[in-house]
Amino acid sequence: TPWLTQQLDNYLQYFPGYSIVQRAVTQFKNISGASDSNSSQYNPWPYYMFTGSLRPYPQSNKREVPPPIGRPDYADDPNGFPHSEQKLRGSTNIKCLSDEEIEGMRVACKLAREVLDEGVKAAGIGVTTDEVDRIVHEAAVERECYPSPLNYHGFPKSCCTSINEVICHGIPDMRPLQNGDICNIDVTVYHRNFHGDLNETLFIGEVNSIARNLVKTTWECLQKSIEIVKPGVKYRDVGAVIQKHAHSQGFSVVRSYCGHGIHQLFHTAPSVPHYTSTWKDEQWPDNWTAVTADGKLSAQFEETLLVTETGVEILTQRRERNGQPYFTD
Repeated sequence: TPWLTQQLDNYLQYFPGYSIVQRAVTQFKNISGASDSNSSQYNPWPYYMFTGSLRPYPQSNKREVPPPIGRPDYADDPNGFPHSEQKLRGSTNIKCLSDEEIEGMRVACKLAREVLDEGVKAAGIGVTTDEVDRIVHEAAVERECYPSPLNYHGFPKSCCTSINEVICHGIPDMRPLQNGDICNIDVTVYHRNFHGDLNETLFIGEVNSIARNLVKTTWECLQKSIEIVKPGVKYRDVGAVIQKHAHSQGFSVVRSYCGHGIHQLFHTAPSVPHYTSTWKDEQWPDNWTAVTADGKLSAQFEETLLVTETGVEILTQRRERNGQPYFTD
């Protein structure tokens, strides 16, 4: 069986607002493209048994952010330690934002969407994920934003690019994107003390029907869950909607990655599970790249949501095509 996850962020009273993410894997073999053969030239972990065909490639040097741009506390920490987050570690207190803070979130999320749009435009057959990262980085800096992933707990790049069997936290590198890949680009920016977070999964060239159904189902899970969000709805009810639709299409939920709050902190309360069953995943020796245990495909989508008195506002929604995702273009 396969899987899917959802990530939630936060805001107003009762049901504090949240960023939703969904990750899914097919129950079939990954047949999206040719196996990577780069390991004979670059193999940082000669004894590691990969679960799928994807392999790591060399990475470029860490990119810099000009000093005038506001930075989160972990940006200049030698280990990328987010001190402000750690002060609240273990706390279940959910912050409700003021009108001024909500407006700060709206601005950060709008800019995050613009940055993701630039990264999506760059992605295509033969383009490296390192090049996508460069464009995301420069787009963030142009908008006076700090790319939130950069140096967060030591993460070396400005966005996450998760290909095929990678569930999340893939590190951009020199591997060219191949026809038949699916690639998730995950962008978060920090602007004037607030983080905005979103991601989309893309088709690279012509993908097979398995990948197409996976990505479509993941997007549908996100939409169905957003439809029920309003004050008073329990987090577990959101998860139940996701899991029900995922299972109906032959997928299940990734247990390891849950929802989280977001505002002045990149990750904070609440932590929101979206499953009742378990699915296994593994992590590459880089301590970031999470992959499916059987090498099957994974997909995800994420939006940051503001829960209002009457319902929900999608702060990171695409402006074009009535908010439809890029894979439908």
